[in-house]
Amino acid sequence: MKKFMDWLANSFAPKAKNLTQKPAVAGLSSAMQKLIPFIMTGSIVFFYNVFRSYIPQLPDLGNISNYSFGMIGLIAAFMVANQYMEKFKHANYSITAGIVAVCALMMTLHPVGAEEGVYDMGRVGPTGILIGVITGAVVSIIFHYYSKLKLFKNSEMPDFVIEWINNIIPIFLSLALWSTLIFGLNIDIFQVILNLFEPIQNFGQSLPGLILLVLIPAFFYSMGISTWLWSAIQNPIFIAGIAANALAVQNGDPAMNIVTNETVYSLGLIMMGGTGATLTLNLLMCFSKAKKLKTLGRICIGPSIFNINEPIVFSTPVVMNPILMLPMWINSITGCCVIWFAMRGGLLNIPEQLMQVAQIPAPISSVMILQDFRAVLWYALLFVIYLGTWYPFFKVYEKEVLAEEVKEEKQGAEMTAPVEAV
Repeated sequence: MKKFMDWLANSFAPKAKNLTQKPAVAGLSSAMQKLIPFIMTGSIVFFYNVFRSYIPQLPDLGNISNYSFGMIGLIAAFMVANQYMEKFKHANYSITAGIVAVCALMMTLHPVGAEEGVYDMGRVGPTGILIGVITGAVVSIIFHYYSKLKLFKNSEMPDFVIEWINNIIPIFLSLALWSTLIFGLNIDIFQVILNLFEPIQNFGQSLPGLILLVLIPAFFYSMGISTWLWSAIQNPIFIAGIAANALAVQNGDPAMNIVTNETVYSLGLIMMGGTGATLTLNLLMCFSKAKKLKTLGRICIGPSIFNINEPIVFSTPVVMNPILMLPMWINSITGCCVIWFAMRGGLLNIPEQLMQVAQIPAPISSVMILQDFRAVLWYALLFVIYLGTWYPFFKVYEKEVLAEEVKEEKQGAEMTAPVEAV
């Protein structure tokens, strides 16, 4: 075990961190984070609609959601191109590339054979987030490699003319590529991309897919790598899942997709206290015999209740701690299995509407999102499971901390003891 931990700390973790800092990865991760406010705006409206269902006289805020979350694919195209230009150090192209990506995505709204001027705006919504990401990435590649050519560097033309030309060429090339594929070759790029990624989406909606989408971020998080890195992989699966559920319910069919952001994060069941279900660890710390752990536990309990666990993960620390990393991984698997079988077995409702409200304490959030009071019982069951998982590992770690505190007290006593006169 010691050799394995040494390898994680000294070899694997540094390489993984270097990977996350590479522009190709950092740009995509940053773009996904910038989508969160738009997703949250839609979530607030859906949350508001829960109350509106009981008080119909309240005003309809549907258009706010339609023109924020409802256009998330279009926003994704802009943000991906924009952030890639920033990370690849082409800041002068950041706005231009983003706008071009939006223009290119608009081409995909015009299916082959459709009436002129008729657009399928559903393609810029949640279903289109993956297409938006790919469109933004392709446009970024064209701008990136064009900028490396450094044309007209030594030209005697005025600077503003050179700037125009250096914008016109990549704009033309980007739009010409998409125009040729969509209008010249009559390829429905939107449908082609969906078909190519359908196996990934299907796997993501399976139990193994759910476990991997939760376990992999938890594994890297336990080594100090932010879970935000994986949002680029998670979000397209999560958003497509909840969008399909909402559409199914609207058509009178039951929601079928379990793997959504609501299930994983907002319910506070799989992520009870945050990634790795650290709330019960925090409670154990609050009553620890070790002064250090008790103090940290009481400081971190507030954020933990609201499912924010960076303070406890990095201060305890769970990060790179071989004793506490393992239960974090175990909980990531256990929580997924319990919730999957509960929902698939009809013992707990499947989320039907977008509600990314992960910072509302569970089980309050669980009941509000699912409209199912059985969520309280599942919260209690998982609380006991998580507590039982953390307890033996915590007691081992607590023993180590206590030994360190006793040692420090002895050293302090020796340093303050009076020196006898010779």
